[in-house]
Amino acid sequence: MLLALKLKIAVAALAGFATPLAVAPLVIDRGGDRALDAQQAIVEIAPGAISYRLSGEFTRGGRQVEAPKGALRFDRPVAIMLHQVSAADYQLCVDDGACRAMTAGTAIRADRPAIEVSWHDASAYAEWLSAKTGVIYRLPTDAEWAYAAASRFKDDGLSTDSTDPSVRWIARYVRESEIDRAAAALRGFGGFGANERGLLDLAGNVWEWTSTCFVRTALGDDGRALNHTSNCGVRIAEGQHRAYVTDFIRDAKAGGCSAGLPPIHLGFRLVREPNTPMALLRKQFARAAS
Repeated sequence: MLLALKLKIAVAALAGFATPLAVAPLVIDRGGDRALDAQQAIVEIAPGAISYRLSGEFTRGGRQVEAPKGALRFDRPVAIMLHQVSAADYQLCVDDGACRAMTAGTAIRADRPAIEVSWHDASAYAEWLSAKTGVIYRLPTDAEWAYAAASRFKDDGLSTDSTDPSVRWIARYVRESEIDRAAAALRGFGGFGANERGLLDLAGNVWEWTSTCFVRTALGDDGRALNHTSNCGVRIAEGQHRAYVTDFIRDAKAGGCSAGLPPIHLGFRLVREPNTPMALLRKQFARAAS
């Protein structure tokens, strides 16, 4: 059933969503192993560049300032899931004892994303899928997500140039309050359409976890970084706006969003690395956990 649905999604992508920047989504059949058959379609985005505003908080002389913005280049393809990990796919990890169960009452469906999952839940799923397949799956960095999202990526710079932090906070609140938050119900995959990369539902009503930590950076008068302070207990979730969310939070509406309006739903999709020996895989997850 899962495989049949994914084949339909792949056919739809071939029919109308794929662009020159995306190869045909690939659905993998590994001889009936349910865990392996549940791998999602992958879109490979060709190397290129985007305009990208750095994430985190930047200060100069003790006052908050706009984060630097510049060109960001990717010299190798980015292979990323066509849509978010589904509730049915995530449940396979739960059944295997490698993932924490979803909230009671969650519909285990193959055409809906897994939601109310924390950063730790998403990372556990990536580690489980990697161990099952022998190929590294991981959360994207914020920069990779932005590159994949293309026009769906929202620059979180503010139009105001006031040095008064309260003015900046109000400007950010007003901008985020204009987001349509009435449509909170989950939709089937493709319900929020495809971007020019052929990826489904980016910046819909599911914010997606990334691996990027929240970082505070102090800038000198010349714009160069004087120091960085990382807080990896808070990670970036990308969606209709960039959100900074505590890593163990599953429902940001109930608390845990460190800035701005909280995400409606928390979910994730994964990046697939080229084939890599399992020894390197273990090292990667050991570093991520430290």
